[in-house]
Amino acid sequence: MLKYLKKYWFFALLAPIFMIGEVSMDLIQPRLMSTIVDEGVLGLSNGGVGDLSLIITTGLKMVGFVILGGSFGILSGVFANLCSQNFGNDVRKDAFGKIMSLSFEQTDRFTTGSLITRVTNDITQIQNLVMQCIRGFVRTGMLFAGGIASLLFLDLSFGVVVACALPFIILCAVYFLSKANPKFYVLQEKLDRVNNVMQENVSGSRAVKAYIREDYEQNRFESANGELVGTQLDILLLFSYMTPIMNIILNVSIVAIIKIGAIQVSAGSVTPGQVMAAITYISQILNAVMRMTMIFQTVSRGVASGRRVNEVLNCEPSIQDGSFSQSAGSSPDGSFSQESGSVKEYPCRGQVEFQNVSFAYPGTGGRKILDDISFTVHPGETFAILGSTGCGKSSLVNLIPRFYDTTQGKVLVDGIDVKDYPLHDLRGKIAIALQKSEIFSTTIAENILWGKPDATEAELQKAAKTAQAMEFISARPEGMQTPVTQGGTSLSGGQKQRLAISRAVLKNAEILIFDDTTSALDLKTEAKLYAALKKDYPHITKIIIAQRIASVKDADRIAILENGRIAACGSHQELLRTSDIYRDIYNSQAKGSEN
Repeated sequence: MLKYLKKYWFFALLAPIFMIGEVSMDLIQPRLMSTIVDEGVLGLSNGGVGDLSLIITTGLKMVGFVILGGSFGILSGVFANLCSQNFGNDVRKDAFGKIMSLSFEQTDRFTTGSLITRVTNDITQIQNLVMQCIRGFVRTGMLFAGGIASLLFLDLSFGVVVACALPFIILCAVYFLSKANPKFYVLQEKLDRVNNVMQENVSGSRAVKAYIREDYEQNRFESANGELVGTQLDILLLFSYMTPIMNIILNVSIVAIIKIGAIQVSAGSVTPGQVMAAITYISQILNAVMRMTMIFQTVSRGVASGRRVNEVLNCEPSIQDGSFSQSAGSSPDGSFSQESGSVKEYPCRGQVEFQNVSFAYPGTGGRKILDDISFTVHPGETFAILGSTGCGKSSLVNLIPRFYDTTQGKVLVDGIDVKDYPLHDLRGKIAIALQKSEIFSTTIAENILWGKPDATEAELQKAAKTAQAMEFISARPEGMQTPVTQGGTSLSGGQKQRLAISRAVLKNAEILIFDDTTSALDLKTEAKLYAALKKDYPHITKIIIAQRIASVKDADRIAILENGRIAACGSHQELLRTSDIYRDIYNSQAKGSEN
């Protein structure tokens, strides 16, 4: 974390310097008050006659020092905030960037709620830690050391009180902090759970309401929140015991100073003003120790949060960029070359090839979702994948943009292993639209422009028209500038899918993947979509996942995926002749359609 502070070293230096100035003014005040009492009021060196002018001049000095100390304190606070807030901003941006680079496997392991907590609450705790380190520690440390020095300078006998009280306060602080420290990490984990429940219920509110599960989810939230509150109460109770104990020690110390001071005043070795100054100094010393314990509470929380944020910052993405360079490997005619024994050239037109690919999700004990898959999708071809739910269709296409990596075998795009591509280059060649359409809380136009932010109005209109989205867009009074609510709740399922398709089509990538993207469209709209795609984007390689034969029957080839393997592959007519599985699916769907 220190590397993030280096940029703001000047603020981190100025804040404690001005704090030293503020504390110095505080330490001067008791001695000036002693002068007012002894000389201005009691007139000890003037035969018992007070000096009003001394009271006024010394009082004005005290006011001046207060103003000066306050100015130093303000400047210290300004620079401390500039340092801590900018530090937190940089850490938060880097943490978010790291999260964006993690693979699906890694984000699933952290959980969404935990990542939200780490980027928000945990980084706020670290900011507080930075603030205390460059401001709080300086103030309490200086008050403690300066107070002891000033107290001993008044009279050495006052030091006996400090020597007796200090061990009790230190033991008390160490005991309670040692009990509280382990609970801070647990506290953040409990907050993770609360955020997870919140995130799931906000994003899945329709399902909660549809199944009348509000009471169940309310109980689930109350359980998670109850655990959080319980942990917080444990910590607060510990510190609620500590504060009165320390106050008792502080008050006993003040009584001891008064008693010793009374004896010393009677003996003539100290003055009443010095006793008053000693009381102020002992209060400053012991209050500094008490504040230090509260600072250590902040430090403990900050350290626990720092470990959690570092887990994100130090987490290396499991899917890394490859070293293949398109510009270095491209030939004058627009093809790529790659050397592996001999030089080969591949057309840069969206060819996809699976070579003996097997895949198992991490943490499943090696249970294969895909087993020894091999096929080639030629440039410009429409290739469909048909199969039952859970047979591995989505897992298969997720390997192309490297959302996951193969367990065995290779996936090649334009003849290059996808693991050899820089991720930006690979994913730039691919446009993908998912069954669950991710819609953002902005305008319809902005949602589509995710595919190509610099697209012209004509390109935007063409993509929406191809996706059959213009019908409902033009019916809206604001057209493309119609605002969309978060998650697209203001749109129907079919409208959200058509916006997602528009976004993918607008990208005009070499490879277009539809992962059951037309499931919410009626067959007529779906047929128009595929006809428009064929007419307007004939050069794009299209990979279509579907459940319905009606969605894929016009594809150049259809692959039947069963139990993680390719059971058959061919055109609609070929499969009707040669594949029993395909015929069974066709007959069952045709019969269902007739019914």
